[in-house]
Amino acid sequence: MGYAAPAKWFHWITVALMLVALPTGIVIEHIRDADKMRFYAIHESAGLTTFLVALARLAYRLRNPPPEASHQPRLFRLAATTVHHALYAALIVQPVLGFLATNAFGFPLRGQTAYLGFIHLPRFMETNVPLAEALLAAHLWLGWVIAALLVLHVSAVVFHQAIRRDGTLDRMI
Repeated sequence: MGYAAPAKWFHWITVALMLVALPTGIVIEHIRDADKMRFYAIHESAGLTTFLVALARLAYRLRNPPPEASHQPRLFRLAATTVHHALYAALIVQPVLGFLATNAFGFPLRGQTAYLGFIHLPRFMETNVPLAEALLAAHLWLGWVIAALLVLHVSAVVFHQAIRRDGTLDRMI
């Protein structure tokens, strides 16, 4: 039994957002200053949208549990549940850390970095560089954790599709 259409949409929208947020986040420090604000705008908009989609996705999932995977060994189900829960938590916490860090550095999502290019969010804290640096460090660390979780997730998909050939991927397509 496969996932319902809304769950599939949430999943693939999240994939698309991650394909924007992760690479832009990784390269921002290497972008020349003239283009840096555009990269921040893209990264921050993808991140905040990921946060909103993750909240909606979690609300949907709480009301619509995923289909049973009882045909899978218990260890596989435990591993999948652990990775999924960690991804949900990370996709909610990560954008919050980034948003707080941006505000603590004194750069709320306004002007050139307005959310989606035109939605100006209010500044809600004074500049606090030590706090900003701590939040940014947590944001960077969690970004690498997300990347590792995604590698585990995609590796499991490949394992189920190419080796076990058990139709697990078909449930999400």
